[in-house]
Amino acid sequence: MTYNKITADILSQLTTIVGVDEILTSKAEIENYSHDETEDLVYYPEVVVKPQTVEQVSQLMKLCNEHLIPVTPRGAGTGLAGGALAVKGGLLISMERFNKILDIDEQNLQASVEPGVITEIFINAVAEKGLLYPVDPASKGSCFIGGNVANCSGGPRVVKYGTIRDYVLNLEVVLPSGDIIWTGANTLKYASGYNLTQLLIGSEGTLGIVTKIVTKLIPKPTLDALMLASFSTNEDACAAVSAIFRAGVVPSALEFMERRGIEWVIEHDGITFDLKDGIGAFLLIEADGTNQDVIFADCEKINEVLEQHNCQDVLFADSSAQKEELWRIRRTMAVSVKSNSVYKEEDTVVPRAALPQLIKGIKDIGAKYGFESVCYGHAGDGNLHVNIVKAGMSDADWNSKLKDGITEVFELTIALGGTLSGEHGIGLVQKNYMPLKYTPMHFAIWKGIKAIFDPNGILNPGKIF
Repeated sequence: MTYNKITADILSQLTTIVGVDEILTSKAEIENYSHDETEDLVYYPEVVVKPQTVEQVSQLMKLCNEHLIPVTPRGAGTGLAGGALAVKGGLLISMERFNKILDIDEQNLQASVEPGVITEIFINAVAEKGLLYPVDPASKGSCFIGGNVANCSGGPRVVKYGTIRDYVLNLEVVLPSGDIIWTGANTLKYASGYNLTQLLIGSEGTLGIVTKIVTKLIPKPTLDALMLASFSTNEDACAAVSAIFRAGVVPSALEFMERRGIEWVIEHDGITFDLKDGIGAFLLIEADGTNQDVIFADCEKINEVLEQHNCQDVLFADSSAQKEELWRIRRTMAVSVKSNSVYKEEDTVVPRAALPQLIKGIKDIGAKYGFESVCYGHAGDGNLHVNIVKAGMSDADWNSKLKDGITEVFELTIALGGTLSGEHGIGLVQKNYMPLKYTPMHFAIWKGIKAIFDPNGILNPGKIF
């Protein structure tokens, strides 16, 4: 596909649409929009615009579609797969001005929100009304809910309550043509043709730009208990995960953390934590509800399972402050790893019973190719974040052999019944691995869908495939 540059005439038209104060053209102004949280990749768009209305987004898309200018939609820039990088230059549309919670409908347990609302702000706003929106990625304090929709983001508590796909009822979307549509209905059931809402979730901004989101809400649990279980080995910790569910307990969160990850959190974040010798891995387990007796009964069942899987110790958080400190260890782990080493993060997901084989295989592959790894993630979902760190690996091996090691990690993941990404998306950095899992027919279907929505291929080009 051949794209056109933004000319002075087109720049003038862009300025007319959004206003002079909402358009950025200098390299210094655009620098913050040239990268996200994906490794050290940098791609500068030609122009950044910050529209505030759906009509402005519509006009921008019509203009770019007419002149074959590539468009990259962007949320908060917290992505880990390069999905918001303007790899073809062109126009970057930042959704940061779409930052309003439009309505919290307590009668129907729904909310309407713009895509630029920070996820944690939305979670807290509905919590004040006794309601829960359970999709809470580690970056919830900075990521936008629109980006969560685009990447099908998750978080610790979707293990009990369901993924973002279970909470998005309807979307207002601007298509590449500039047409504005609603994808579905504000109803709990939907059996009226193809479900465009579900198609748009996880489409990574390649099919349309989301401008309004209608979410389902549920009553907020009033009580919770949190325990930290320690194990000698990664495999023991991972084996306990599926056993907890087989015992009839569904925790509200079940997170895996490798020892090295906690060591780096201690070094980077200054957290005080008694890390005993001989402990190799941890499970952070939360149970919640509205009845303390039921929660305690669940914790007792969980503890029995842990004892059967060589658990060395269980710490029960005895205060809100201690719970927050334990959660802070988990939520800051990604930042701590990134601060310590050159790294690449992979977002593997397998059936949860396959986690022991997955983590053992990852370590074996690392030994074969000479890289180290720090693993953590949403074990209750079988979703393991694999942070490959350069450590003593030579520059030549890092730049040439590493991709073969990553390929083997994904081949293992697929052989265990998993896939390439659980919640980070494919974006730019994972697309070359897609043929490991998907057939030419898959690609033909995807590209056919893309052609219907975006026949000129202007919207977030270079992503997914």
